[in-house]
Amino acid sequence: MFIEIQEKALYWSLGRAEAAEIDQINILQATFVAMQRAVAGLAIRPGFVLVDGNKAPDFGVPALAVIKGDGLVPEISAASILAKVTRDREMAELDKLYPQYGFAKHKGYPTALHFAMLEKYGATEHHRTSFAPVRRVLTGVK
Repeated sequence: MFIEIQEKALYWSLGRAEAAEIDQINILQATFVAMQRAVAGLAIRPGFVLVDGNKAPDFGVPALAVIKGDGLVPEISAASILAKVTRDREMAELDKLYPQYGFAKHKGYPTALHFAMLEKYGATEHHRTSFAPVRRVLTGVK
């Protein structure tokens, strides 16, 4: 559906926040920044924005947060697919740089494999230092 969404959507855009930004401003605020970047990157300024969740950031236009919106609103579902497939592809690329971490398998989610590889090999510059398991590896504090 990723390609079909890209081909059939009137317009779409991706926004992201880097690990360092997440560490600096927290995951929720970084998510809002990524949403704002995605909306700012649209070829046409929307008159209204729908987001998945219980709160929407300021887009400069009216917005509505929809709890569990990715399962309820087709436009939010499409945005979620674009974001998740893009992230999975990025993890596959990281896996080429750091094959020992298994990024292509766990996609950066907090799985037992991810934790085991983190313990074994330490953190990369792509890991969020504010994430407790990464912080523990970096500081040695259990």
